[in-house]
Amino acid sequence: MSQPRTTAPAVTCFGPDFPFAYDDWLSHPAGLGALPEAAHGAEVAIIGAGIAGIVAAYELMKLGLRPVLYEQGRLGGRLRSERFAGAEDVIAELGGMRFPTSSRGFYHYLDLVGLDTAPFPNPLSPASPSTVIDLEGTTTYIEGTGPLPPFFAEVQSAWAEALEQQSGFAALQAALRARDVAALKSLWNPIVAAWDERTFYDFVASSPAFARLSFHHREVFGQVGFGTGGWDSDFPNSMLEILRVVLTELEDDQRLVIGGVEQLPRRLWTHAPSRLVHWPAGTTLSALHNGAPRPGVARLARAPDGAIAVTDRWGHERRYAAVLSTCQTWLLTTAIETDERLFSQKLWMALDRTRYMQSSKTFVMVDRPFWRDRDPVTNRYRMSCTLSDRLTRGTYLFDNGPDRPAVICLSYSWMSDALKVLPLPPERRVALMLRALSAIYPDVDLPARIIGDPVTISWEADPGFLGAFKGALPGHYRYNRRMYCHFMQDDLPPEQRGLFLAGDEISFTPAWAEGAVQTALNAVGGIVRHLGGAAPAANPGPAESFAALAPVELPE
Repeated sequence: MSQPRTTAPAVTCFGPDFPFAYDDWLSHPAGLGALPEAAHGAEVAIIGAGIAGIVAAYELMKLGLRPVLYEQGRLGGRLRSERFAGAEDVIAELGGMRFPTSSRGFYHYLDLVGLDTAPFPNPLSPASPSTVIDLEGTTTYIEGTGPLPPFFAEVQSAWAEALEQQSGFAALQAALRARDVAALKSLWNPIVAAWDERTFYDFVASSPAFARLSFHHREVFGQVGFGTGGWDSDFPNSMLEILRVVLTELEDDQRLVIGGVEQLPRRLWTHAPSRLVHWPAGTTLSALHNGAPRPGVARLARAPDGAIAVTDRWGHERRYAAVLSTCQTWLLTTAIETDERLFSQKLWMALDRTRYMQSSKTFVMVDRPFWRDRDPVTNRYRMSCTLSDRLTRGTYLFDNGPDRPAVICLSYSWMSDALKVLPLPPERRVALMLRALSAIYPDVDLPARIIGDPVTISWEADPGFLGAFKGALPGHYRYNRRMYCHFMQDDLPPEQRGLFLAGDEISFTPAWAEGAVQTALNAVGGIVRHLGGAAPAANPGPAESFAALAPVELPE
């Protein structure tokens, strides 16, 4: 198994907004649901072949439906593993790259297709030999997991204290660990009402724990933070979003997928389930599609017969009783001509107000993991995982074994830092990052180590994405709830039924693959219900459990 197991109750992505045990639902021998025999073989359109689309297609195929995937780019979406030319097993993870073990739904599929993981080399983690914090021209070197120098320890302690003082963090997490739905909701729901319009920065700046410290402490927290890096790119975001992340330990115990995470959607594409309804043994998504998904979607409309008409980029129209859209929601107004009547105006407001965060990465391949060498004078490692206030922001080191080509993520940045390099070609990006790193490591000849061409991405420049992931602003909880709960369609007027939504931005935890998996499973439950089926009584799904677990509804 790729995910370590312990006997003590673990923190998992169990809510807190919708505390449903997706891992238990997936592993139950009764399966996820059953459809009327008349529905077997019916086509269901799925827009987007990222992890949400592939997971939904895989599960719907198992239940006897025929998923029809539409994809304008390549399989995997933002699970994109780019191989360096000339070294086919050396990769750069351009999208999702670190996956917390609390993501039980995601790891269910990793285990299913036999993918292995390894600890991600985050700063101050056991997987990083050393960490360098470079701030205001001063470099702090730390080996292994610490200890932290006193000033940084004060910042770390203030963050933990602020969480406990203002949210009752320990009690919240205890309820989540125990999967105590009543206790979790009694603690979480009042926080939603009180914090919906609160920014992350307001939480930090107004907390007694930080208020007794200097502005510089808050500045350092924003610049480098602790764990995976600085927090300042998220300072304008809703504090609810940040609290969910730390509560479910999405920032902790992160792992990478050996060989690249894009293998997951590709393996699911060719994986033959052991249990299939309707389809013969050995059936795969690839086989149902003759090896490739259909082209990208250009138009969605309600057909005269009540079906949803999907028109691809080449003008071919097909009609479906159910359609699942997993693409970025902005594409429904900018790239796909979508009939407004398919959604309520309230939902359109939520879809259009979704705010995407910019993100940029720049990678180079080097001859070997030279950073494991010791400097003969200082006895320090030659180079370290680096957090900085310079243009690079976060620099990560990926070791593929001694004397084998290795990878350096020269820069992983967000928002305004990502926009600084948006118009620049790869070579210019690399030159800027090397200049910044040379100020931190003046004795390291990085250019001499680089082999092959760089790999870089700015997700906001990709017309199929328009940004890396959602970042909810204060006041966006109602919007998020409208999108998340849309898989429950019994109370919608007929003209708004049949078109479902999934993807990490539909979830309450954007930017995490687990959110994409969970909303895909919600959509599976909604589609099965829409077509006259249901989850088994012994294994009720999110649709059957919705009334008891629904996210708290704030007054409009």
